[in-house]
Amino acid sequence: MKTMGYQWLLAGLLTLSLSACGADNLPIMETDPKATDRKITLEVLNPKVEISTQFEQMAKVYEEGNPHVKINIVTYGGGANYLAELKARFAANKGPDIFPNGGYEDAIAWKRYLEDLSDQPWVNNVYDAALEPMTMDGKIYGMPINLEGYGFIYNKDLFAKAGIDRLPKTLTELKIAAEKLQSADITPFSVGYSDSWFFVLLLNIVVAQEEDPDAFIQALNDGTETIEGNKKFEDLIRLLDLTIQYGNKDFLTTDYNTEVTLFATGKAAILKQGNWVQSKIDKITPNMNIGFLPIPINDDPRNDALAVGVSNNWAVNKEITPEKKREAKKFLNWMVSSEQGKTFMKEQFHFISAFKNIETDQSGPLVKDIIRYSDDEKTLSWNWFKFPLAAREEFGNAMHAYVGKQLTRDQLLQELQKSWEKAENK
Repeated sequence: MKTMGYQWLLAGLLTLSLSACGADNLPIMETDPKATDRKITLEVLNPKVEISTQFEQMAKVYEEGNPHVKINIVTYGGGANYLAELKARFAANKGPDIFPNGGYEDAIAWKRYLEDLSDQPWVNNVYDAALEPMTMDGKIYGMPINLEGYGFIYNKDLFAKAGIDRLPKTLTELKIAAEKLQSADITPFSVGYSDSWFFVLLLNIVVAQEEDPDAFIQALNDGTETIEGNKKFEDLIRLLDLTIQYGNKDFLTTDYNTEVTLFATGKAAILKQGNWVQSKIDKITPNMNIGFLPIPINDDPRNDALAVGVSNNWAVNKEITPEKKREAKKFLNWMVSSEQGKTFMKEQFHFISAFKNIETDQSGPLVKDIIRYSDDEKTLSWNWFKFPLAAREEFGNAMHAYVGKQLTRDQLLQELQKSWEKAENK
């Protein structure tokens, strides 16, 4: 399996975090003195619902030091489709000043709105691999928000109660664990399939297990590979079936927040999410005894890995006024260079840092597991932002139809293939 270089990146956090807490050589951009007489309002579309409160608090701290700036944070993520919201705003000529972009195909699709950030001071402190998603033609169009990893999160206490002494790393072992949990009157999976966004993250596991994910995606683009007839995609459907068979019965109406709550309150033993839910879990059940398992789609040894990559990137709207651009860039630099901003990134957001000058808070069990998997070189790359944009939007709908028994397995694979071909031929 080829990854994007995050193995060495995350492994280096253990040593780099010690030196990062020293002097920070990244300068904070100064605002044009003439601009300070004018009140400037910046709108930021934040895709991370887990840190909505903390992000607003950080914005207030920035405003205190920059009284000529007002920052409006609009949080739109989790189960909600922030991309649809973003499209609607730009279509109405009301695009936010700072907004998220996933990179790769997303960066290509939104390039007309992306300000070139290559000359920004923060670029010098970003891990090279973390710049890749937003780099086009040698220019950098976005600042990575953070690094994240995902898999199955499990409740260690419930596993022990069910007598599971061998952590599942294959689909067969996962089924055995689910049976043991069910026999102990424990619901194995917390499943929320009313939201379709996580389906694409599951599809990523299939692509990431290829020897060369980029080559495989290109083969899908040129028609030399297909989703129909691909055994790994068929395996993924079996995993979906397993989560439904051993999950909560109301999975079709269970959304992201409810799914996390079911797990955090001990009503289910396994949750398919990433380390981004740590703060939500902590609010419900502090110090919960949890950890990561891989998402096994079959019994291949390559299943024993976690997917790790850049969660998203901050982009500056190219179409806003020069004054707003200057203030937006200054705010982004402040976030990752000032002591106040760095403290929020570590202690309030609990981010796995994409920056060499910012420590990563390693107190949470999920981050610890991501770093452990990385140290063992057991990581999978993030590839869904490389999928054709239109296809990615349709994949979730097709898979939602499948779990709702509106499509058969064969029909689902056909729909996925059609969506890819249609998007590629546009």
